[in-house]
Amino acid sequence: MTDDRKKPFTWMVPEPNGGAKKPPEEISLKANKISILSPKTTAKEISPTQGLLALEIEKDTDIDGIGMGVLSDGTPYLNQRGLAALCGVQNAHIGTISAQWNDSEEKPRIQAIKAIVNKAGYTASAAHVEIVHNGRLHYCYPAEISLAVLEYYAFDAGTNCQPEARENFRLLAGSKLRELIYRQVGYDPTHSNRFDKWHERIGLNYQSAPKGFFHVFNEAHTVVYELIMAGADIGERNVVDISIGQHWSKHWADHDLETVYGARDKYPHCYPDSHPQSKSNPQESWCYPLAALGPYREWLQDVYIEGGKFSAYLKGKVSKGELAPSVAQLAIAALIPAQLGAPQG
Repeated sequence: MTDDRKKPFTWMVPEPNGGAKKPPEEISLKANKISILSPKTTAKEISPTQGLLALEIEKDTDIDGIGMGVLSDGTPYLNQRGLAALCGVQNAHIGTISAQWNDSEEKPRIQAIKAIVNKAGYTASAAHVEIVHNGRLHYCYPAEISLAVLEYYAFDAGTNCQPEARENFRLLAGSKLRELIYRQVGYDPTHSNRFDKWHERIGLNYQSAPKGFFHVFNEAHTVVYELIMAGADIGERNVVDISIGQHWSKHWADHDLETVYGARDKYPHCYPDSHPQSKSNPQESWCYPLAALGPYREWLQDVYIEGGKFSAYLKGKVSKGELAPSVAQLAIAALIPAQLGAPQG
């Protein structure tokens, strides 16, 4: 018989407090594997269908058969095959943990794992979260749940304790598993770079319009800021100023505003190299007389934001899978004030 087990691979293990990294150490992958759908995770209070309602997989990767990623709420996860491999057990054993999580008479294994989870200050009504990603259903095991299962197979499983689990737990205990997943998928949990792509565009275009004119791009900052703060990835796929510009241009033409404020003009707008739109730089865009700036800002708030056009734009992005529903809800709540006299909940 052939040995279908993968050779060990290495990850850099971070030193505490951001110090220099240790030399690579092996993560053991000696578990037997059987075919089962690969999975993924959540955070805080977990329910099996939570991912289907709100969460999405923001970033994911696969390293030698170990799937991992980060959900749209920032939760790092391991998939079922990856968790099973690190524990030195078959995939089916991890699936059984999920299946038995809420049995009325808890098995000793479930009691032990839940005790580890609770000791860490974490509660979970399910062992995984289900999320549809790229047309497939994924079972997501949060880092905290994964670490508890790993600890169980390292020390508390009796005759079923696995040497691979013990070694991997030594490498990944505490916050190391979370940090490892973030690093492998290229995710910044501090979101220190979330404004980078927007700032790149500002740097290229903030002085582009001729004197006496304004352009929609420079007037979209409030909308873009609230989207970023809500968790949207503002970049090549989410360019809300295009939507605003198209609607304002139509409003300008439909109401013959040129006769009121003077003729509009064109200016060269450029996209950063990180955007595919940059291939056609520079692109001609409309700019408008400064005399129309006040009316434009009133239109932006009253017609575009509160009149339903902004909500329609976000709904379209959600339907295409380019924006999480929760992000859309947060952005709308921030930009559309509550109506006076609305019934109180």
